[in-house]
Formats: sequence, structure tokens, C-alpha cells
Amino acid sequence: MLRTLEERDIRFVRLWFTDVLGYLKSVAVAPAELEGAFAEGIGFDGSAVEGFARVHEADMIAKPDPATFQLMPVGNDEAGTGRMFCDILLPDGSPSYADPRHVLKRALARAARLGFTFYTHPEIEFFLLLEKPEPGAKPRPMDSGGYFDHTPHGIAHDFRREAIAMLEGLGISVEFSHHEGAPGQQEIDLRYADALSTADNIMTFRLAMKEVALQQGVYASFMPKPFTEYPGSGMHTHMSLFEGDRNVFHEPGAEMQLSKVGRAFIAGLLRHAAEITAVCNQWVNSYKRLWGGTERIAGAGGEAPAYICWGHNNRSALIRVPMYKPQKGNATRIEFRSIDPACNPYLAFAVILGAGLKGIEEDYELPPGAEDDVWALTSAERRALGIAPLPQNLSDAIDAMQGSELVAETLGEHVFDFFLRNKREEWQEYRRHVTEFELDRYLGVL
Repeated sequence: MLRTLEERDIRFVRLWFTDVLGYLKSVAVAPAELEGAFAEGIGFDGSAVEGFARVHEADMIAKPDPATFQLMPVGNDEAGTGRMFCDILLPDGSPSYADPRHVLKRALARAARLGFTFYTHPEIEFFLLLEKPEPGAKPRPMDSGGYFDHTPHGIAHDFRREAIAMLEGLGISVEFSHHEGAPGQQEIDLRYADALSTADNIMTFRLAMKEVALQQGVYASFMPKPFTEYPGSGMHTHMSLFEGDRNVFHEPGAEMQLSKVGRAFIAGLLRHAAEITAVCNQWVNSYKRLWGGTERIAGAGGEAPAYICWGHNNRSALIRVPMYKPQKGNATRIEFRSIDPACNPYLAFAVILGAGLKGIEEDYELPPGAEDDVWALTSAERRALGIAPLPQNLSDAIDAMQGSELVAETLGEHVFDFFLRNKREEWQEYRRHVTEFELDRYLGVL
């Protein structure tokens, strides 16, 4: 890597990490400083980073992970620049309890002790807007396209082409890209990778999409539901466990080719779904997507799951077992559909994995799958089938998470407590806010 820096005349390397809420942080260092950074790390004030530390324990160290090094694509302001993700350490060299990347590493280590590697494949949806809205202004979608529309006269096609070129320049493989169901809405699917690499890739992806959008004079937003009248953006994530080269979710001849391990993993996700929702859907706005209703628009392919159930190729279910493809052999997987693109991917993948492993370790029994459109059932029919709702707002999700031993153990005490405290504050601020809906409906008549 150091040789590459010299050969390519790299002038700066950006060292990246995330705070507990999933915001990307960056510090740029000159190549001459990197050997010291690898040996000792870069010191910084952890108390200035959301959720990292209290003032009296503020000293922290960012230690770059050379396996994550990539050259940034050449551009007007990125020429001669590389980037690496960092692990956050305490002054004694031990991993920081507040580092989301370490939270996921700890969950992956637990899986490794059981002999498993966790692979994920996200389908990331987001909106392209004509401009970044000013406070109080309504967002305007970049185009009027719909699901799978090809808009040769618009920006969307060029945007995806440039975006994919940038991602591939960063070593991130793309599987599919297309226009999603709402005006201005895009979807880009990343190729399967181990969960830590995928989480790093998602953080890189979000920054890259915003930069490509700015270059093209538009604005990219990963807000789960910026429009009342259109579907929101999800991050449906396909996942599987491997033992070496063998997919342990795959069992030839079994129903849906799904093994006992795969069924127990789904059962764990179902049993703990409400508890992990606050992490997978961490913003007030996330629940407008889950419960907004417009995701049921026919043909949009973006139905948001709001009820805890699973099904085979059933897009109204929280967990879907996609159609088995014999020619792909080892491709048996499950799709978790509630997660949205504004989450902290390190924490989200950690709690998803934790719930699935709990199902395997405790040998949870998988309930019958849902065959019908769950949205079309009545409340009584859902109760009769034992289908419970996901939390309907951030407050309900916080309450479910607060009582969860699984989430507390997975996140660790510090992250667990900070996350709950921060989300309660967000909910209280939201409750105090007088919305546009209230002004429109009541101000002129009451």
C-alpha cells in the first residue's frame, strides 16, 4: 500500500470511521504519517464525536485498517487521494466499546466461533432531487420515472452510469441498477460480500452517491420517506451463513431448499424483530415508510413490511425466501425487508446476525409462512394467524429495544444506553414539533 502511494503520487489519505448514529467521520493525513498511524494510530477527542465518550475519558485512537485501502476516483477535488476505514481504540490499545465497526466485528466473531461466516447483499434505494431542499421547502424529484423506466433524455441513466463507475473504481462491485417505483427514486444493488465489507461499502456508497449527484447538479437523499404520496426507500438485504465454501442455509431436497439452520435463523429474526427495529429503522421518519401505506402501490416492487411474518417469494412479508434457482446451487438465502438505507449498517447487521444466531443456538421453531398479501388481511385475520405488527413509531421501537437482553448484549452497554437515550430525545423533540399537517388542517378553522 505504501508503495502504491508513492507510485501514484498520492498526497492525502482519508481515514474514515462512523459515530454511533452512522454519520461518517474523516481525517486526512499525508502519506509520510501513515507508518506512524499503522503503528500507533491517530489520536482524537472522542467526546466531540456523537456517542463515543464522556469528557473525562475523551482520548481515543483511530487506527487505519490497511485491508480497506482504496484509491479515490480521479476528480477535480479528489486527485491523488486514498481512503481507509479505521478501528477505534482506547489509549491502552483495546477496542473502543463505542466503535460501531467493533460492535459488528464482535458479532461476527461470535458467528465464527460457531463456524459461520455471515454474507450480505443490500438493495439500496434512494432519491435524486432537483436540489437540496431549504428548511420548510418541499423536495422535488429529479424525474417523473417509474419502476424499471428507462429515461434516456433525463439524468437518471447517466447518474447510474457515473455512480457505478465510481463504485467500481473504489473496488465495490455492483450487481444491478435501475429506476425504482417513485419519481426520482433509484436502486443500486451491491454484490454479495462478508458483512463487515458490506457495511464499509454501504458507508462508502452513501458518500459516493452524494458526490456523483453534486457533480451532476442534483441532490441524493437516503431519507426513508421524503414524500407523502410516493413509496419510501428501503434497503432489502439478502443474507446467508457459510461454513467455508458451503452455504449452510442450503439443503438439497428440503422445502424451498432451506436447511434447518436457515429455518432457525429466520425464527430468531421473527422472535426478536420488534426488539431490533429501532436499530434497523432508527429515525422518526423510518416509520412513515413502514406504515405509510403507499408502499402497497401495485407494480412498484417496494412494499414495506409492517408485520412480523415470513413467506416464500411473498413481498408483503418481513422476511422473504426468494425463489430457488437450481443453476445457482449455493444461492439459498433469506431477504430481510424492513431495514432502511439511513441506518448505521454496522449496528444493523450486528443485531440481525445476533437475532438469527439466537434462533440457531436456542433451536427456535419456525412458524408457518404467510401465503397471502399480509396488508390485505384484516386485523382479526392477522391475529388468528399469529402475525404481530412491527413497532408503529420510534417510541414503540425504543420500548421494545429497551427490554431486550439480546440487543443489549449485541451492542454492548455503552452503545445500547447511548442509542436509547439519543432516540428518546429525538422522539421527544418530534412530539413537541408543530407539523405542516397540523398547520394546514387546524390553523384556518380553529
